[in-house]
Amino acid sequence: MIKHIEMKKIIYILAAAAMVQGCNFLDFDETSSLYTREDMYAYFGKAKEMLTNVYGYMPQDFGVVSKAMRDCGCDDAEFGDPNNIVQNFNNGSWTPSSVMDTQWGMYNGVRAANEFIESIGQADFSRFENEPQYENWKKQLEFFPYEARVLRAFYFFELARRYGDIAMPMKMLTPDEANTIGKTPFADVIKFIADECYECSKVLPDDYLDQPDHEFGRVTKGFALAVRSKALLYAASRLHNPSMDKAKWEMSAEAAHDIIALNLYSLDPGAKVNDVDSPEVVLFRMNNNSSTFELDNFPIRFTEGKRTYSCGTYPTQELVDAFQTKNGYDIILGENGWETDDPDFDISRPYEGRDPRFARTVLADGMAFKGDVIETFEGGKDYFTTRDRNTPTGYFLRKYIEETTSFTPEALVSNKHHWIVYRYAETLLTFAESMVEAGHDPADKGEYTLSALDALNQVRRNAGMPDVNATGREEFLEAIRREWRVEFAFEDHRFWDVRRWCIGEDTQTGISGVSIKKTGDGLQYSRVKCETRVWNDRMNLYPIPQSELFNNPHLNPQNPGW
Repeated sequence: MIKHIEMKKIIYILAAAAMVQGCNFLDFDETSSLYTREDMYAYFGKAKEMLTNVYGYMPQDFGVVSKAMRDCGCDDAEFGDPNNIVQNFNNGSWTPSSVMDTQWGMYNGVRAANEFIESIGQADFSRFENEPQYENWKKQLEFFPYEARVLRAFYFFELARRYGDIAMPMKMLTPDEANTIGKTPFADVIKFIADECYECSKVLPDDYLDQPDHEFGRVTKGFALAVRSKALLYAASRLHNPSMDKAKWEMSAEAAHDIIALNLYSLDPGAKVNDVDSPEVVLFRMNNNSSTFELDNFPIRFTEGKRTYSCGTYPTQELVDAFQTKNGYDIILGENGWETDDPDFDISRPYEGRDPRFARTVLADGMAFKGDVIETFEGGKDYFTTRDRNTPTGYFLRKYIEETTSFTPEALVSNKHHWIVYRYAETLLTFAESMVEAGHDPADKGEYTLSALDALNQVRRNAGMPDVNATGREEFLEAIRREWRVEFAFEDHRFWDVRRWCIGEDTQTGISGVSIKKTGDGLQYSRVKCETRVWNDRMNLYPIPQSELFNNPHLNPQNPGW
């Protein structure tokens, strides 16, 4: 396990800007760089900077779409500004010429990885063999190509889950080559990712604590297998497996179990966010101190006048309804107030006695925050009559918010925000879902060390929730989908799960919030419609940017429906 963070050196990622730019995301132009390739690979330190640059393209979501978290484009959240570009996910005005979440630029990361893989194999540091650090450099160099290969595979996965069939450049391309490369079918992309990550996992270490410099935040054996597992999960899901071929689900279950069998990770009952000692987190993207996320998402009165309008990510009532009572009963806000069959639940205090993950995810009326209490009822401290200052749903974001951040001029405080790229709970839920979709009974272990029910309930117990006793397939799948939603809210999962499950038509046509009014007896809660949304099944995949099709007609055909 990873301990004693004070003894480690953490890799802080360079700004994710291309060190070299060309006329196409897929080509390579050395002329705009301050150094030639030979300069960068003449010294170990510079070569390591080039690898760190490859890490710098790792996606994260502290407001990836013009300050909005991607979940504002699904039923978990609404963004404060109704004119923000993220609303194009929801209003049907998203087109190949007006692209969203412009991660086509992740080809910059692929290009950086290709450049590094080619160059590091030719680098010669033997003239430094008498230097004290030479042996340490040799040990690190053993892993460098494999780290870059896994990162490249991860970037291919991120592109494939957006676009389906994608171009897969495996070397640096000239402009002419970039404009003639065609698309690789999604199934072949996934096969490459799975095979590549498995091969790299045989070489990569469990961690770097016994390696030179004791670094943290680097690609490990566990992360290589995690990328493989994610890729096979998406390949098995309905979007890419419409016949629901059970063999694909069995492959996904096996890949997840390979991570379980490592015995390197364990669930963490803590919050995990920013806890670099957490035994659950397989990989963080490391970031420096910042207060920007809090400035955008704090209730406005805590920003000390630094923000005067609503521009945050606000959880919906649909997400709130997904969190059960602490006794495992469903609870929803209906037309006549809160409804639950839990005999112990006090509906006059609807945000207490909930799944403990609720308070780590959502900031609701009556909750303590920064030495005060949140008041979103009409007339409360956090209620405004105009949307430009109000929370449009009646809720604020809590996950990833660092409460100690301060905007008081004489006491400014900022904090680190390390993005969780992958954690062990994802392995367990992947295994649970895949086992049942592969045809296993929820309680059946088959040839593995645990059953789907065991895996699901490990995650629930860790959260302080009672076991699910689902015995039927449909009942179990409903439970696992709820678990994905509440366990990974605002960790960039729900947006993609809606698509891989092909449930947008049922879930993405509108969102709700809460209205709270004071009465003589206390507070009256009612469900309110916040927004009607537009869904079309073409949105399961992103459109290929029209500008890229103009550059390279071989990327045709455009994705279906676009």
